[in-house]
Amino acid sequence: MAHVRRFDHIGITVADLETATAFFVGLGLEVEGTGSVEGEFVETVCAIPGAHCEIAMLRSPDGGSGLELASFVTPDHEPGSPTAMANELGLRNVSFEVGDLDAAVAAVAADGYGLVGGIGEYENSVRMAYVRGPDGIIVSLFEQIG
Repeated sequence: MAHVRRFDHIGITVADLETATAFFVGLGLEVEGTGSVEGEFVETVCAIPGAHCEIAMLRSPDGGSGLELASFVTPDHEPGSPTAMANELGLRNVSFEVGDLDAAVAAVAADGYGLVGGIGEYENSVRMAYVRGPDGIIVSLFEQIG
């Protein structure tokens, strides 16, 4: 029996919810909702006594899977590795298809976010780049070509 019915969202903990939300909205995601979560539910699920976090739910314009950004009010967040590379264990990247890769890379660069490496092309079918966003999040941007 299959347990999974559908893929719903990816959750990422960030230090600055406003900055992270602005980054992903700048790429074209839309804010679906915001809120605050605290109390027994979040304490039980996260196993963190006194947990209180602010969240923003975002979705792509096509209404697909979501991205949940969470920033802990209490307790303080624990820093991750903001320079993590693709071969480090854990969440590797969040990936989005874009219409114009060069324009998307230029837009995030204008906000101070840079490429992890360069822009690669695979068998004349796709162009892709990793961008390091807020809190070191690696965002894969790709464009279908050919």
